[in-house]
Amino acid sequence: MILLSNPRTRHRHLGVAAAAAGLLAALLTAGPAAATPDPGDRPATGKEVSRSTEAEVKAAIADGEIPGQDEIVHSRNIQHLVNIPKDALPGTNSDLAFQGRYAFSGNYDGFRIFDISNPKAPRTVAQVLCPGSQNDISVSGNLLFLSTDSSRSDSSCSSTTQPATEKSSWEGMKVFDISDKRNPRYVAAVETACGSHTHTLVPERRNVYVYVSSYSPNAAYPDCRPPHDGISVIKVPRNAPEKAAVVGFPVLFPGEGPDGGGNPGSPTNPGVSKTTGCHDITVLPDKDLAAGACMGDGILFSIKDPERPRVIDRVQDNVNFAFWHSATFNQKANKVVFTDELGGGGAATCNAAIGPNRGADGIYDIAGKGDKRKLVFRSYFKIPRHQADTENCVAHNGSLIPVRGKDIMVQAWYQGGVSVWDFTDSAKPREIAYFERGPLSTTTMQTGGAWSAYYYNGYIYSNDIAKGFDVLKLSDRRTDPARKVRLNELNVQTQPDYFD
Repeated sequence: MILLSNPRTRHRHLGVAAAAAGLLAALLTAGPAAATPDPGDRPATGKEVSRSTEAEVKAAIADGEIPGQDEIVHSRNIQHLVNIPKDALPGTNSDLAFQGRYAFSGNYDGFRIFDISNPKAPRTVAQVLCPGSQNDISVSGNLLFLSTDSSRSDSSCSSTTQPATEKSSWEGMKVFDISDKRNPRYVAAVETACGSHTHTLVPERRNVYVYVSSYSPNAAYPDCRPPHDGISVIKVPRNAPEKAAVVGFPVLFPGEGPDGGGNPGSPTNPGVSKTTGCHDITVLPDKDLAAGACMGDGILFSIKDPERPRVIDRVQDNVNFAFWHSATFNQKANKVVFTDELGGGGAATCNAAIGPNRGADGIYDIAGKGDKRKLVFRSYFKIPRHQADTENCVAHNGSLIPVRGKDIMVQAWYQGGVSVWDFTDSAKPREIAYFERGPLSTTTMQTGGAWSAYYYNGYIYSNDIAKGFDVLKLSDRRTDPARKVRLNELNVQTQPDYFD
């Protein structure tokens, strides 16, 4: 294992080959296809790269500019405690949720429950086979929620793939009873328009509201036709989850035309995704506030009435943002970090050719009060380490590290690894720690790396698409106060008030 304390030395020539320039041109000129679905919908086999790219990657490894294939490197203030490889669920690892001493790991083949009472030695409690693209995961009380964003023959866990053009096909939300962690019980299924790419919980005492994000309608899909300019809202009674049902489809982008009033995308805005729904939503229940990352738009909205969310402000970045992917509030709720998933998570965008402002985070201050609040752009943040052109790398899922008076978060960057960064000064964000592996391959573009990286009760947990479940320990005086903050439950898209 190599400890690298100065990653900025690894900037000499990565990403400036002709192959990288060609990729940049493709990403800048592409239409909606520039924002492809998250990994897992595409074939698992690697895509061959040019001989010049292969030679450049091998030279960069030989020169020490990037770590070797599968080699682990990290800053001095991060310790890699353990990796738990994938087991009975070989599919793409996706999101994470937490409750008490348990971590819940989504996987395109189902989900896995870990006992993390000893973070150095997590134990598998259960593995549930239930295939479906994404399997974005959340928990609330005795209920577990799972997103299905691929067309299936039915709603069962033994379903098979089926074309979306078939009216009988199913996709949407699944609900499990996890009162017995060793034996989760499937209790409900709710079909939603265009499936469920991600979802967000708005929990109440008697009910759990689920905001379902989905996108990319098609006139040929009976259950996913345009316009698709809003989100599905599901109401789940805690004591009778089998009665879960869609209670509304609030339109977030009203307007004329077949696709509503969202960002028109290309050719009006070249390289930007047309808004046909939302990718991800983060809520602050204590503040009745939410932020939506919606393909070509970023929005701030009120959830005072959880069944009828109402947009307060909307922003676009038609220069540097290709696909608004996710959102994170700071603790004071006066900032939002939006991520741009340039290339859909399947491209090499952490290199010199793409530069520091695309495939990055956008930091926005929230100015004003009430319905007059506005999102004001302040700066971009991107990891300062260039990656190989065989590594998919772009901004992805992260969470706050709860330090009072500071804005610090941990974030996954696919094969760019895990980054800890400080945005207390919105205009001058900076990385303070990192963990990453070398490329999965030096000859092919293979999808892998950290899908999610979240801080929970003193440790960082990361779900690596290919390598499995990682546990990291961060030791830094700037983040050490966060160890005193303990939660009973964490779904990162349902952001808690850490200091309430």
